[in-house]
Amino acid sequence: MKLALYIFSFIILAISPFLGEISLNLNELFDSGTITYKVFWDLRVSRVFLAFLVGGILALSGLIFQIIFKNALITPYTLGIASGTTLFTAVSIVFFPAMILSISSALGSLVTITILYFISKSINKNQVAVSTNSILLIGIALSYFYSSALMLVFYLSNLEQNYSIVRFTLGSLDTVGFQSSLIVFLVSLVMYFTIYSNRAKIKLLLISNDTAFLKGLNVHKLNLILLIVISLSVGVCISFVGPIGFIGLVVPHIIKLIYKKSADKLIFPVFFFGGIFLVVSDLIARNLNTASALPIGVVTAFIGAPFFVYLLIKRNKRA
Repeated sequence: MKLALYIFSFIILAISPFLGEISLNLNELFDSGTITYKVFWDLRVSRVFLAFLVGGILALSGLIFQIIFKNALITPYTLGIASGTTLFTAVSIVFFPAMILSISSALGSLVTITILYFISKSINKNQVAVSTNSILLIGIALSYFYSSALMLVFYLSNLEQNYSIVRFTLGSLDTVGFQSSLIVFLVSLVMYFTIYSNRAKIKLLLISNDTAFLKGLNVHKLNLILLIVISLSVGVCISFVGPIGFIGLVVPHIIKLIYKKSADKLIFPVFFFGGIFLVVSDLIARNLNTASALPIGVVTAFIGAPFFVYLLIKRNKRA
């Protein structure tokens, strides 16, 4: 079954650039002076590559956050990181249009995770590790604050800026060329190898923070490194494609059901199939024969929201 999944996934990756509203002349794929060449290489291949990387980052970040916070329903978006990056991006669009969006988004995620960590740490000074419940509650409070601030930015924006913010919040994989994909690729490498190199330590976190501490692991340091690296990676992704939800929730659970292994052994499968999930979602979004491509966030929400409800029901039955 696993081999069949990988074969099917590679087939999807291979055929995705060939599917879309514009028909391609296969004889012109390598002729740089044709429309087919530009559509295929500059638009579709780069889009599929970007979708794969973003999906992988979001899925893997969800897995690690679920380990850190010992909560199967948590993702980086739950903690207000998406709200923070969206707010900072909206502020940049309205008040600092010359500012690079990726910088403002990364700044939003870094500010959010810094607030989360140090406030919760000050609340739990005498504990072995920062209380994950404290971080979760502060994250929820920050999300409400960011949402209110975003409404204020909407009020202060003009019609064009308002439209830009709305389009950003719906999520989009529109890209031209490989510049955006290259940046996200570098970010994904840093995030992946940071997590992979700490997989033995992450395995200890799966047991408990106290056990990890007794084994000599600096839980504070590890959590902080993972939180910062993942949050910045997610922030960079959001800056290019907007806040695409539910991937970090849906994919890790599906992979756990298929592989039935410890989460520290699922780093590559979660990243890979997270990428495939977003590529398939994008394939659906841009092949519905609508006036314009459906925002990718709408497709992932349609898939992810029912799955989230299913997880809640299943969790309550176990309890």
